[in-house]
Amino acid sequence: MIKSELIDKLAEANPHLYHRDVERVVNTILDGITDSLARGERVELRGFGAFSVRHRPARTGRNPRTGDSVSVKEKHVPFFKTGKELRERVDASRASKSTPA
Repeated sequence: MIKSELIDKLAEANPHLYHRDVERVVNTILDGITDSLARGERVELRGFGAFSVRHRPARTGRNPRTGDSVSVKEKHVPFFKTGKELRERVDASRASKSTPA
């Protein structure tokens, strides 16, 4: 699901809200998460998961086409760890689909 599909689905589920208001709410939430991560803060949504920033040190990588060594600079990357409730719901939905009838 992409962001526009999420907005459409939320707007359908909440017909009393204008589509533009639903879009504004989704963008505000995502911008808040992004801003917090940019400041190096952790964002936790109970039952869903936690976003944090992880440090990746500089390393020597390889160009897959030529095989040459390439230096890769250090960086900070976003990381998401699923919450217990989300993990259990996904696992339960997958288990019911893979069980023969």
